[in-house]
Amino acid sequence: MKAIIRPSACKGTIKIPPSKSMAHRAIICASLADGKSHLSNIDYSIDIQTTIDCMRKLGAKIECFKDSLIIEGISDFTHLQDHHIECNESGSTLRFLIPIFSLTHEKILFTGKNRLLKRPQKIYEEIFTDIGAHFDQNDERIEIQGALTSGEYTLQGNVSSQFISGLLFTLPLLEKDSRIHILPPFESKSYIDLTIQMMKKFNVQIQWEDDLTLFIQGNQKYQPKDVIIEGDFSQFAFFGVLAAINSELEITGMDPASLQGDKQILDILQDFHACVEEKENSYHIKPSALIANDIDLKNCPDLGPILCILAMFSKGMTHIKNASRLRLKESDRIEAMISECAKMGCLIEASEDEMIIHGTYHKPALPLSGWKDHRIVMACAVALTILGGEIEGCEAVSKSYPTFFEDLRSIGIEVSIHDEG
Repeated sequence: MKAIIRPSACKGTIKIPPSKSMAHRAIICASLADGKSHLSNIDYSIDIQTTIDCMRKLGAKIECFKDSLIIEGISDFTHLQDHHIECNESGSTLRFLIPIFSLTHEKILFTGKNRLLKRPQKIYEEIFTDIGAHFDQNDERIEIQGALTSGEYTLQGNVSSQFISGLLFTLPLLEKDSRIHILPPFESKSYIDLTIQMMKKFNVQIQWEDDLTLFIQGNQKYQPKDVIIEGDFSQFAFFGVLAAINSELEITGMDPASLQGDKQILDILQDFHACVEEKENSYHIKPSALIANDIDLKNCPDLGPILCILAMFSKGMTHIKNASRLRLKESDRIEAMISECAKMGCLIEASEDEMIIHGTYHKPALPLSGWKDHRIVMACAVALTILGGEIEGCEAVSKSYPTFFEDLRSIGIEVSIHDEG
């Protein structure tokens, strides 16, 4: 499908969807808790539905309502419903669940779509090999058999935090204590803190012994809880940048005390001279003369695409560092933004780990491509509210934000969706 967006001013108030990161974590914790949990403020993106389906295969009973879940978790790991675990395009689902499903001691087959199985999983391969368990991967599936064991684990800190979170979900359930040692440089610590925060809600405790060492007490049990999922700062970022380049917006549904790493968008917007006013559970953002600045993606890699758009509409040259993990997402997001921003008159120079963005733009003469990547589609859509144009492959937003274009319309953006071809 393609989206046609006409230059139009946004106005009014937008409520941001619940955090996908926190919803994944809450669904997993509730499914591992023996008893009933109630999760509210749920948004059924494809990624979240994928995690729900996978936890059902582990044996959890999950009832879905309009925006909430009732989850009856498992009492042990003998209730496996299916050995084939389809993760679609969700890297969080795959990496969070590989250690958990190992505790079934069964042969488990993980599959996925598009680039998912091409994304690196070498850390788990090495862990499983070291404990004498089976781990085999190709471009179509991952096969495991053999349970994770308690002990000492050492992981590089500059790879995806999802591996550390996967271990954290699982190690407290083992009989003995464990430690995770993280080798510097340590990136995306904020995502580890989100995992620890959610586990604590379900009465499982993780301790930082120092800045690079996690202590995990063994023989713990998840306890059922009722949890409200907070608003998503990674989705907030699209509307925050929209307000900064287009017209003022009131953005609601957020927790100012959130630990989400993508909350850094607030500081970045202010560094670029956007006007940001914090209110109770909301933010009022309005445009100003934006000035380029430096950005570090170390703890907020998902912001990469929309920050390219912010830089494109800012005067001067923006330097983005610690960007290498953008190459390992649903698309190579660095190459994607180089390509699409070029169509909009913006030059991006890039190395493996850095981007230099020159703040210029014009109306695109060609349709933009979504690269089968939800964040590329949404970032481009924000730019086109000023420039006007088309985005092909706009259905990719269903991965994380199915109502994105409806929400744009609700605040005055002129959007029409058409079948391609």
